[in-house]
Amino acid sequence: MPQAPPRRDASESSDVARLVRLHHRRRGWAWVAAGSLIGLVIYAVIGASQSRSLTGTAGTLRVVPVLVLLVLVLAGLVVVIVDTARIQGAEVGVRISAKGSVSHYPLYAHAYRYPPRHRGSWVAAIVMLVAMTGITVWILPAEVNAWAYAVGAGNRDTFNPVSYGQACTGLPRGGGCHLVTEGYLSHSGADVTWGTQVPLGQPFSVRDPLWAWGTGRNLTNGGGSAIANIAGGLFFDGVTLLLLYVLVVIVRDTSPDRSQRMPVPAGPDPGGVRRAHHPDRSHHGSGVRRPARRRRSGR
Repeated sequence: MPQAPPRRDASESSDVARLVRLHHRRRGWAWVAAGSLIGLVIYAVIGASQSRSLTGTAGTLRVVPVLVLLVLVLAGLVVVIVDTARIQGAEVGVRISAKGSVSHYPLYAHAYRYPPRHRGSWVAAIVMLVAMTGITVWILPAEVNAWAYAVGAGNRDTFNPVSYGQACTGLPRGGGCHLVTEGYLSHSGADVTWGTQVPLGQPFSVRDPLWAWGTGRNLTNGGGSAIANIAGGLFFDGVTLLLLYVLVVIVRDTSPDRSQRMPVPAGPDPGGVRRAHHPDRSHHGSGVRRPARRRRSGR
């Protein structure tokens, strides 16, 4: 007949496995929330904004990634708080066993690991990287123009102020709006925006942008804005490279030929297959220790 201790041990093992899963899920969502928040802050600091009248592809690239990151921040905070409460509500012995089972894993998230230890937070991390890649595409023209301004590339042109407008950051709340001056360039005829309010009808010399699309329509009006655009652009460029690396690793690890290409370690046994060593056996392969053979002396 079954006894109580084995049944209790099975129940404790199930509770430990559940807490281990909660630890992995909480860690994954914590990194998703933190990474999304960092992306939002950097996006707001570099001032990647356009007037609210933008529509089409440019307007979509401005709004959608920001909304996705906001949702991930809120979802990550909720999951971390709920999982922390569930972990703290478990028995002390179960918490200690579960903590010991995950303590040997590093604190940084393995977004490139496949299959993941928790699929939900892993998918959220990939969505976060995709959203930040969308921001990379959005601010890329401004980054290119900032690099051109820093190295002195491009030609000089004349900016003709025509009207005033409002430029707002892509953040739905707390972003704020400010007045900008809209006009056109004399040589290229491109419609551009000056980031501050200047007198209308008084043209002045500016650096001609290399890429007058999206955020590239905002003229660089100083070294400070150029440095901010370069720093923020490098951050999101790094995120995009990380996403590409993750996709390459996933494709490589899920390749059907990967298992066939893995070499089999050669051993002393016939066929090149190494036998598993049993921990209870000696180096002779059995549990009985054999006496050492004496070498016969030749006569």
